[in-house]
This record gives sequence, structure tokens and C-alpha cells, in this order.
Amino acid sequence: MEISNLLNMDGNIVLGIVNERLRLECSTVEELVSRYELDFNELNQKMEDLGYHYDPINNQFK
Repeated sequence: MEISNLLNMDGNIVLGIVNERLRLECSTVEELVSRYELDFNELNQKMEDLGYHYDPINNQFK
């Protein structure tokens, strides 16, 4: 799936895509934002708006 416009999508869709990519492809959120050229602050804010925070131990937004 093309994720260049990821941050413009519905937050629940973003959550699913991001957690899938973290589970299957990236060992950290830093690697994810670097690989897909995302803005960490924008991603983090979108997740916080939905009530999710990055959990580095489980490598996912919860």
C-alpha cells in the first residue's frame, strides 16, 4: 500500500497501517518514519489525538 499520504488518512486506518509496518518491517518508530519519510511529530500527534501512545517495548502504538 502506498503510504505517502498516510497522515492525511483517517486516524484509525493510520493506526492499523503503522502498527502493521512496525510489526512486520521496522524495529522502531524512528526506523518507520525514516523509511517512509514521515514527520514523527505529525504521526505522534495524530496518534495522541486518538488516545494512543508509542510503546517502545512492544514496538506499537497502544
